[in-house]
Amino acid sequence: MLPPSLRVWLGLVAALATLVVFVLGVLYAGHGEPSRVDGWIIRPTADSVRPPWRHVALALDFLGEPAGSTMLIVAGAAGCLLLRRPRAAVLVVAGAGLTVGTTTLLKHLVGRTIHGDGNLSYPSGHTAFFTALALMAALLATGRLGLGGKAGMSLVLAAALVAGATMGWAEVRLGAHYPTDALGGWCTALAVVPATAWLVDRTADHMTDRTALPPADAGRRERR
Repeated sequence: MLPPSLRVWLGLVAALATLVVFVLGVLYAGHGEPSRVDGWIIRPTADSVRPPWRHVALALDFLGEPAGSTMLIVAGAAGCLLLRRPRAAVLVVAGAGLTVGTTTLLKHLVGRTIHGDGNLSYPSGHTAFFTALALMAALLATGRLGLGGKAGMSLVLAAALVAGATMGWAEVRLGAHYPTDALGGWCTALAVVPATAWLVDRTADHMTDRTALPPADAGRRERR
């Protein structure tokens, strides 16, 4: 799931994204107001976007809610199985789950709020989830199309950018997150998905190697 030609570059992107998530988390830990950077972009309110674009934003927001995200994950995993790509199906489930789990953990660790103490906002789970799905779809497309380093990397980054910007726009315009929350969510997906894809590949390769060993060889390896 992680093409060899992209491993180094995606590793660097993941490392940089992790740094951004950490720095923003430290800067905004315990805050309950928009930062100066957020103010330069937009001050989110409940009516920042009006119809018909509000309907678009609400539809996007639904895709990040439990019901909507579950439908997307099930559809994505089923599509991968129909294409006979079980690794991709595992990545869809594991990648989405780990990305959302990471954002949930970070929200409680950072403690940034919006519209009151009970509304934890950093990083944006919706943005992270949508970006993660786009990243995983792009990785699958890169492998199936046999794209090389530059073409594959361009596809992966473009998919992540479009998905992150789209969901980030919806969340900020609906007043659910600050712009820097969306940036944190986007970077969280960039950090988690490549690592998850690498882990899925390693686990699947290890299981394949063990299955391919003759019984005698497997027994000797176990005794070592």
